[in-house]
Amino acid sequence: MSDTTLLILGASGDLSSRLLLPALGQLLKREPERGIRLLGASSDAWSDERWRDTVRGAFTESGCASEVSRVADTTYAQLDVTDAGALGAYLAALTGPLVIYFALPPAITERCCRALRDVMLPERTTFALEKPFGTSEESARSLNELLREILPEERIFRVDHFLGTSMLLNILGLRFANRAFTPIWNAEHVQAVDLRFDETLALEDRARYYDHAGALIDMVQSHLLQVLGLIALEPPASLDAEDLRSAKSAALRATRIWADDPVRASRRARYTAGTSSDGNTVAYVDEPGVDPTREIETYAEIVCEVRTERWAGVPFRLRSGKALGDDRWEVTLTLRPVRHLPTGFSGSLPDGGRLTFALGPDELRVELNVSGDDPFELQRSTLRAELGEGQLLAYTEVLAEMLDEKVRLSVRGDEAEECWRIIEPVQAAWARGDVPLQEYPAGSV
Repeated sequence: MSDTTLLILGASGDLSSRLLLPALGQLLKREPERGIRLLGASSDAWSDERWRDTVRGAFTESGCASEVSRVADTTYAQLDVTDAGALGAYLAALTGPLVIYFALPPAITERCCRALRDVMLPERTTFALEKPFGTSEESARSLNELLREILPEERIFRVDHFLGTSMLLNILGLRFANRAFTPIWNAEHVQAVDLRFDETLALEDRARYYDHAGALIDMVQSHLLQVLGLIALEPPASLDAEDLRSAKSAALRATRIWADDPVRASRRARYTAGTSSDGNTVAYVDEPGVDPTREIETYAEIVCEVRTERWAGVPFRLRSGKALGDDRWEVTLTLRPVRHLPTGFSGSLPDGGRLTFALGPDELRVELNVSGDDPFELQRSTLRAELGEGQLLAYTEVLAEMLDEKVRLSVRGDEAEECWRIIEPVQAAWARGDVPLQEYPAGSV
């Protein structure tokens, strides 16, 4: 079998050095038999040596310095990725299988794809595109149509690295392969579902991207709605790409903003000066590169409902924010109170317990209602199962799938469109000013 070529467009950018290259080093270390040819291209005037130094540094940082020799012949090309002629001339020298990774801003990615529509691609070419995929349901649909003019759906890998995290993959096993969990995964037993990605980190010099996206698009529209799809899907016939992604897509199609009321079912806020994990943190509006007139939120919360027989009436709360008090990356299923509590117990607990899946480090917490020192007084106790942090970076799992020409851990085109559809009523309400932009001190909430 011929080696796969991984061509990173935008190779000189932060995404390449911080995420893709460390993951590639880890993948090569895990799979010594894997053959790969690495190429970098971008508009910056880098030399081959500077590119190789970047690769070497990224591999070393991830503990994979010994794998640098396997990509020692990597080369870099200064290239206008929106120029069909330049792209065609460069790609003409390559043979498949080829993965083109668009480590580029969304607008540049779209212009590049339009240029590639007129280019003869090597056989067995796969596109890998980063989020956000489009800027609305309509734009995502338009981009999907463009991509399908170039490649079939099974060769389009829309990257959401959350889908490569070990805990999300563990949830599928916990849900479908354990008698204790399978029967209670429905509205009869579950009172509410909370999907939470709270970060203590502040902006971290990401204003160029974040001050246009905000928390709603950066985290909720993409990552957390994908997690919702995995939690809410009906049991698929198998875990192959077609069955798993079709089940996830069906769950997203059934998802709406709670009671179709985006004003009551959403909240937005941004941090003011305070103390976060970075130390003393300036207010978001005072961060370098931020335009305060955009009123971009650093905290977003929405409540959804999944209108299926399994989940009708259960609120799914999705929240994410920056410069918050604690790092909490988790999914929590709050169980309904028991139907009958024998007379004689004292104490009052609001629910029937909670299942919490921490997204990092990987941990399962089960909060149980049990007797305390007084055998008839109820109290809350927590059992923890340490599943261990996944041995692989999320991007490592994603890279392995795309290099193997699989799309199970990618977002299908219709899923991307549904995620935009779900949040568009919220975006419209926020744009009208119907939902006030609140404030919170950095390090709180």
